[in-house]
Amino acid sequence: MRRERRLIRSVLLAAGGGVAAQDVPQLSAVEVRAQVENLEGLAMAGSEEVVSGQRLAAVPLQRPGEVLEMVPGLIVTQHAGDGKANQYFLRGFNLDHGTDFATWVAGIPVNMPTHAHGQGYTDLNFLIPELVDRIRYRKGPYFADEGDFSSVGVARIDYLRKIDETLAKITAGQNGYGRALLAGSPEVGAGNLLYAVELFTNDGPWEIPENHRKYNGVLRYSQGNRDDGFSLTGMAYRDDWTSTDQVAKRAIDGGYINRFGTLDPTTGGETYRYSVSGDWARRGTDSQSLANVWWLKSGLDLWSNFQYCLNDFAANGNCDTGDQFKQAERRQAGGFTASHAIFDRWGGFDVENSFGILGRIDRIRPVGLYNTVNRIAWNTVREDRVTQRNLSLWAQNDTRWTSWFRTVAGLRGEAYDFTVDANLPDNSGKVSDQMLTPKFSMIFGPWRKSEFYLNYGQGFHSNDARGTTIRVDPADGVTPVDRVQPLVRTTGYEAGVRSEPLAGWQTTLALWQLQSDSELLFVGDAGTTEASRPSRRYGVEWNNLYLPTSWLAFDADLAWSHAQFTDGDPVGKYIPGAVQTTANVGLTIDQLGPWFGALRWRYFGPRPLVEDNSVRSASSSLTSLRVGYRLSPRTQVSIDVFNLFDNDVNDIEYWYDSQLPNETVPVFDRHIHPAEPRTFRLTFAHRF
Repeated sequence: MRRERRLIRSVLLAAGGGVAAQDVPQLSAVEVRAQVENLEGLAMAGSEEVVSGQRLAAVPLQRPGEVLEMVPGLIVTQHAGDGKANQYFLRGFNLDHGTDFATWVAGIPVNMPTHAHGQGYTDLNFLIPELVDRIRYRKGPYFADEGDFSSVGVARIDYLRKIDETLAKITAGQNGYGRALLAGSPEVGAGNLLYAVELFTNDGPWEIPENHRKYNGVLRYSQGNRDDGFSLTGMAYRDDWTSTDQVAKRAIDGGYINRFGTLDPTTGGETYRYSVSGDWARRGTDSQSLANVWWLKSGLDLWSNFQYCLNDFAANGNCDTGDQFKQAERRQAGGFTASHAIFDRWGGFDVENSFGILGRIDRIRPVGLYNTVNRIAWNTVREDRVTQRNLSLWAQNDTRWTSWFRTVAGLRGEAYDFTVDANLPDNSGKVSDQMLTPKFSMIFGPWRKSEFYLNYGQGFHSNDARGTTIRVDPADGVTPVDRVQPLVRTTGYEAGVRSEPLAGWQTTLALWQLQSDSELLFVGDAGTTEASRPSRRYGVEWNNLYLPTSWLAFDADLAWSHAQFTDGDPVGKYIPGAVQTTANVGLTIDQLGPWFGALRWRYFGPRPLVEDNSVRSASSSLTSLRVGYRLSPRTQVSIDVFNLFDNDVNDIEYWYDSQLPNETVPVFDRHIHPAEPRTFRLTFAHRF
């Protein structure tokens, strides 16, 4: 890969635009994981960077959601069928399916508030990795233009506006894996019409075939570029699958099922997502304006069974129906964002003043929880009609005081309201909440190709609307239940450095801390809330990239964190699922004649599974390999190998009680979802 060195332009445009002083020396272009990419603006934190789509294309991906593993320290895994949203881990957080990490694709937020399965549910199975232009990621609550779910981090995934040539791609693999992609971008009028169609099927290694079927499409018309132009984008996605959920380890050890077996062959899901969006940008000599509007329609039917016969046996003294349940929702949502930045000089100092507005409304008709047998509902636990609205305003000032020092100060205001119409009148109601969150950063340098960052900021995440109005347990309609506060405040601190100590080596180091007012959850499996506890996390991240030649690159992302509750509860201070150590190390080869390839190793460290740390998960280590050959400038073939060394490890582990059909009492046990064994996939790609 050719490594470019250049000064960052004197005028640099961030999310809302940016300006740097004339003739001020800057670091060379930020390069992320073996791929050059300019940050469109001066970074405000050491943990703010950009990954290009070209870099992403070099990495073997087992699942679409693994594009987020390009964010250093972030682990993407799965505890059920692959049609379901992934499980995410970062900075000592078990982010569940997306809470506290905001994700955007083509200008549309992916996180779903008040979701049937989990707050902030982030399903990226509709993503087509070949269309990704870049991923801009940030970590911490230090950015005024980032709002709900972004306290730990945010990833904004931009799609391409055009591709060089029409792409046809076919992949075949073990266990019934098949994928076909056709994408192109012919010129239409003064712009380009990007299209992509994806068909996908997979059974996986499971004893009960996953029968995973996906249909996916993208249509985008655009003119200009992301700083000065517009685009209109439509996306359509449907998916259905049979799921092998996490299972009790004792069922495997006792021979009740095999390692890839299931205790309920009818769990799984069906989902769809349709969206349209429009983006507009206008760049002036001393300003930058951006606007976006979007609408989506989505639905999910998800059948799960995590405890098998526990609740059924307790109610009936036998296991007639089992503990399968369905979580379902039908949603329409829409929103807009707009921002304007003005580049000016105040008293001899270069400044950028930016401000913006964001609005969103979600109408969920209905969101429900049902008891089921073989996917047939026999009881409604709760069923609600929810409307959730929010409006956000933000402003930010970026001032360069000297050639080596600048500050960024911001303020964000939030206003939320929730309306819940529940099947139990006691759980209906209306609630509103507001919050102000200040941000402040100091950036020093560059000195000898090094910049230093000090950051402070407050952030938040919203809670499930149903938890804000709940009064009684929906299971019996009598037991009192505590409500949750609508908005939960977080406070973060970070010190970072970005440097080029040697030619070809870029390194960043970040020391961080994040405090949360509560760890409360709305439990979609039960339709009620869990107790809330405040927490504190801190840690260090070290990210490195080394390019010794034009065809070889090494990268290494290492992260350590410590997480604990801070309220002194004697039950224990450890936060279940809080990962302590992660590593992602890679080697990439390109332009070595017709050959190309990548080798990646990912380490997912042990986690406490209970508050007193008496039970811990095992660690896991997975290696993936890609070897490719260009048959011609337009045609190439490659083979991907996942879990190269066939390690017998788990994607996920939990500790809770369950009851097998042959048991008369519940048993606390590890519940695991195994990582897939060594798997081969062969891909043929041609451009014409």
